[in-house]
Amino acid sequence: MIVMKFGGSSVANAERIKHVASIIKAYADQRPAVVLSAMGDTTDYLLEAAETALHGTVDISNVEKLHRDTAKELGVEIEPINSLLEELKFLLTGISMLHELTKRTRDYLVSFGERMSVRMMSAYLNANGTAAQFYDAWDVGFVSDSNFMSAELLDEVWKTIPEHLGDFASGKDNRIPIITGFIAKDKNGYITTLGRGGSDLTATMIGSAMQAKEVQTWKDVDGILTADPRAVKNVHSVPEVTYDEAAELAYYGAQVLHPRSMNPCRVHKTPVRVKNSYNIESPGSLIVAEHSGEKPPVTAITSKKGATLIDVVSTRMLGQPGFMAHVFNQFLKWEISIDMIATSEVSVSLTINTDKSLDGLKEDLQRYASIDIKQNKSIVTIICDVARSSEILEAAFDALLREKINVQMISQGASKVNISMIVDDSEASRVVQILHDEFFGA
Repeated sequence: MIVMKFGGSSVANAERIKHVASIIKAYADQRPAVVLSAMGDTTDYLLEAAETALHGTVDISNVEKLHRDTAKELGVEIEPINSLLEELKFLLTGISMLHELTKRTRDYLVSFGERMSVRMMSAYLNANGTAAQFYDAWDVGFVSDSNFMSAELLDEVWKTIPEHLGDFASGKDNRIPIITGFIAKDKNGYITTLGRGGSDLTATMIGSAMQAKEVQTWKDVDGILTADPRAVKNVHSVPEVTYDEAAELAYYGAQVLHPRSMNPCRVHKTPVRVKNSYNIESPGSLIVAEHSGEKPPVTAITSKKGATLIDVVSTRMLGQPGFMAHVFNQFLKWEISIDMIATSEVSVSLTINTDKSLDGLKEDLQRYASIDIKQNKSIVTIICDVARSSEILEAAFDALLREKINVQMISQGASKVNISMIVDDSEASRVVQILHDEFFGA
């Protein structure tokens, strides 16, 4: 058994659905369970409809047109979708009457995208000779807490998922499961969403709970790349990365699986393969617990723009315990998370990425330290074997020195797979290209 996950752009319209269906058929002998996101812009359409309903008007025309036109082009009946469209109208009517959209109601609202997507794909597969059955995630055992908009799965899913998908895995049921990503239900029966990376998490949770051969996530590139192809020339795919490397790549800007989706994989060391839906013969990139061969010195280089660099210096705290606690407590107070950090006894440099005003934070910190805030910075990250950090840093800084690039801060990740540095936003793309040329060749 394998698990295949397709994002919203992969099922954005009838043409893309036909293409994804052909991929599913090509892997039918490997017994795939399929996880789908909502079609294209559906989630945006649903949120727009909610905003309109808050002002007293119920309008699902965009959602309805997309799905009816797609069904017509695919030549399938959409009675299950018709039922959902009626349910959606009923929900929006309630929103328009109450003039209120709670987190719980929002989760219920956006769930319609995934629920309609799996019904569309299932109908098309069945109409073309491939037995399939759509499932809402809770129908295959997905139970979460009640933290609406960012729910966490409960531990019992390790038991409930195999109970519901066991017949398919054993071959008793030959219908390919087409399952909603991103959503679950809490103990009270309310629909929840799993937050950022929710569809990836759905796929990896199923894969690990079922001890699948592998989880496949399908994109429009040949796996994980050595850098962003939109900014860097001569990139190539990376055959293999570890869970830790993939998590760091995603955190620092690369379009890989969300870091939290790696957690289920670690339990049974379930491999995840990143595949190209436009080149299904390509092996893609494999995400594993440990490298199968010799670990390369540098795996990839990525960047994340829009960072703010904050330098906090306090000579009054020299030799006194609690300096770091004072600093971090202020970030906690203002609910601002920290990306990267470098410290000494009386100073700390750190980066954040937020649109929030920093006036209150600055005022609090200035009570016992001098503060320097610099905006429009980028974090450039080298995903690498930190055991070879001296060799890697020497090569990196020699290359940057030749190009007269000044690095403003450096930090080595606790995961031992990354070295990050701060440069100006205006220099970020050039820095990534310089480093890519140094480690992978021009």
